[in-house]
Amino acid sequence: MGEFYFTVADENSDEFVEKHSRFIGYCKPVSSEQEAVDFINEKRKKHYDAKHNVYAYSLREGQIKRYSDDGEPQGTAGVPVLDVLNKNSVVDAVVVVTRYFGGIMLGAGGLVRAYSHGAVIALEASGILRMEKCFQCKIVSSYERYGKLLGLIPECGGIIDNTDFLENVVLSFHIPTDMLMPFNKKLADATNGQLKTEVVSEKFFSM
Repeated sequence: MGEFYFTVADENSDEFVEKHSRFIGYCKPVSSEQEAVDFINEKRKKHYDAKHNVYAYSLREGQIKRYSDDGEPQGTAGVPVLDVLNKNSVVDAVVVVTRYFGGIMLGAGGLVRAYSHGAVIALEASGILRMEKCFQCKIVSSYERYGKLLGLIPECGGIIDNTDFLENVVLSFHIPTDMLMPFNKKLADATNGQLKTEVVSEKFFSM
């Protein structure tokens, strides 16, 4: 199995009402602590009139995890939000759950459930992505062998990114790191060793 991690696809939100309290869950992919903090501050500014703007974020680099209860009883808000990220193995993401107090106390258990639910629906709205480490590759092929490559690359788990039709066909694609060796073997068999894969770089792609 190649190296992979989970994150979220894009910024999104969802909301629900619990005993007259309105909870709005926001989620966004981020790549740095500054991005996470900027997003939190943006939501705080937008919902300056809300009772609480609870947050949590988790970053892959440095394995940084932060959270805040923002005035809710300790352990009833920020920790449950962070737990949702952890249980889904989601990193490089920030979640803010805004609460407009509806006048009815929810109790510690009720708060934990509500903030957990706010985080869950925010994650679902944003969509969880599996990011896999891939080799970005290039193959220069004759036009005669091009059709064979079109089938072979996806068959081995690769995704074609670009095709240049020049004197020869130049195919750019990415493939999970652990699939390159089996692909090269099939490529050699299919082309009698005539075509070679050039590895250009390594990068994480959603697969």
